[in-house]
Parts: sequence; structure tokens; C-alpha cells
Amino acid sequence: MGSWQRLLLFHGVSLRGGARACAPLCGRQMLVCWRQLSGAESETLKQRRTQIMSRGLPKQKPIEGVKQVIVVASGKGGVGKSTTAVNLALALGANDSSKAVGLLDVDVYGPSVPKMMNLKGNPELSESNLMRPLLNYGVACMSMGFLVEETAPVVWRGLMVMSAIEKLLRQVDWGQLDYLVVDMPPGTGDVQLSVSQNIPISGAVIVSTPQDIALMDAHKGAEMFRKVHVPVLGLVQNMSVFQCPKCRHKTHIFGADGAKRLARTLDLDVLGDVPLHLNIREASDTGQPIVFSQPESDEAKAYLRIAAEVVKRLPSPPDHPPASCSLPEA
Repeated sequence: MGSWQRLLLFHGVSLRGGARACAPLCGRQMLVCWRQLSGAESETLKQRRTQIMSRGLPKQKPIEGVKQVIVVASGKGGVGKSTTAVNLALALGANDSSKAVGLLDVDVYGPSVPKMMNLKGNPELSESNLMRPLLNYGVACMSMGFLVEETAPVVWRGLMVMSAIEKLLRQVDWGQLDYLVVDMPPGTGDVQLSVSQNIPISGAVIVSTPQDIALMDAHKGAEMFRKVHVPVLGLVQNMSVFQCPKCRHKTHIFGADGAKRLARTLDLDVLGDVPLHLNIREASDTGQPIVFSQPESDEAKAYLRIAAEVVKRLPSPPDHPPASCSLPEA
């Protein structure tokens, strides 16, 4: 369409045929014309974006020696995601002692794995100049917390964070692992996209409390993984209920069954409920996770059941890794 035939809008005036008189447009005409123009431009932009994304995204490459990658994520911080990731890793090994398990902490700004797994020190380098994970409780661990001082804040911009994530993904000698549990940072930002696009992920576990505010962000987290074609294995309802140690009365401090309602909305399963219990908090703070320190407790058994449900839902490892990952159209 030529410029003299194009419909232009300027302060409610229609300019047609170049030198003709200007005729005011009514509100409905303006709306129709605007939708026609914006619709065409939107389609053009969408096609252009798809072309750029299809050639610009990195190719997925498996982590050498790792059979299955399980990411543990949450839309919101403070819902017990790291506690769940640590105890899930330990529970996977406890349920099947023949399986080798690793734990990767990619929460660059707030790493929790060193404290929860009672690990300190810098990783040694292998002969091939790869970092060797630190080992405790039978789980190989790597975290940004091993590379910086415990009290030192990580004040980095996005490019530096992405560089750190790349090193944590590609410059660690994991040996041979059956499961690598990845403790993701909260939210749906650069780190989540980078991890999802760079390595094949067997499944994601979404952690949330039953509280509506947390569930809103958990919903976003689940939808993000679906957008990048990562299977969501299910939801973990953390801090589901508090039981008074004296009178045994149960109180749903954060609400009741919120994750179950969200799971129905998303057509997902609830992998299990974890109660709000003092023992879980104390065990995490002392670096002796409850699955290791109190394996016969009801709280530890909740994580063991969750680990069993996760394994049931894991797909078989692919014979050949996917060639690439691309974001769907917005």
C-alpha cells in the first residue's frame, strides 16, 4: 500500500489522498483504524521476533555425566524452596542408595546450600581445570557460596550473573550422576531462562505455601516452565499445617489446600505436603537437613514420599539431547 493510500491518524484527523481536506474521525472510526494498523504491525513484529529468537538462542547441551536434571523453583522467595531442594536431593539418595545425586545452587545472590549442607571452602580444580564439587551426606554440591565470602554481597549486573551461571553449568566436574537437583532463585527472570535454554531439564518441581500471595507467583513460575517446554512434575505444598507440640491442635497458618486448588487449575499433581515444623528449621540452620539427621521423623518421611513421586514422573532420559530450545511466541 502506497503512502498516499495509507490511512494515517493524527489527533483524530484522517488524511486521505494527500492534498484533500482533512475530515475529523469519530471515536468508533478511530478505534477501527487503530486496530487495523496495530494488528498489522503487531503481526510483523511477532514474525520478526520469532526469526531472531530462532537463530539467536543457544543450543541445549547436556551436562557431561549427568543423566537427569530436576529443577526446584518458586515464584516467590521465602516459601522454603532451598530447604525442599536440599531435602529432595538427600531423599533421592536415601530412597535408592544405588543412585548418585548432586545439588547445584544457582541462586547467585542468595546461595543457601553451603549453610544447609554444612559445607565451607573453595572447590579444587581437576586436571582439566574443572571445579570439583564439595561432598557431604553423600551428595555432591556446587554453589556460588563456595566462591565468595559468606557475608560478601554479590553486587553484579545481569551479564556477570549470566557468566557465573555458565561457569556453574559447564565448568564443574560432576563425575557420573543419576540426578542433579538444581536450586533455582525465586522468580521468572534471566537465570531461569538461561538454565532452561542451555541444558535439557527432565522436570521442574514448584514449591509454594498455601497462601494466596505465594500461589499467584507459583502459578507464574509453572507457566514460565511450560513456555520454555520444561515438564512441570508437580507442586510441593510447604508449611501446609502447624501442629502444636503440646495440645496437638492443628492450625493452617498460611491457609488450607491452596496448592491443591492451584494444581487442579494447572492440571498438575501435588507431590506432597510438608508441615511447618520447628525441627525442619533447626535442622536446616545447623547444616544437618532433616532427611539426614532425623530420617524416621514424620517430616523426613514427607520429603521421602515427595522424592518417590518425583521419580515416578520423570521421563526416560533421551538417547540424544534436543538440538535447541526456542521460546514460543508471546
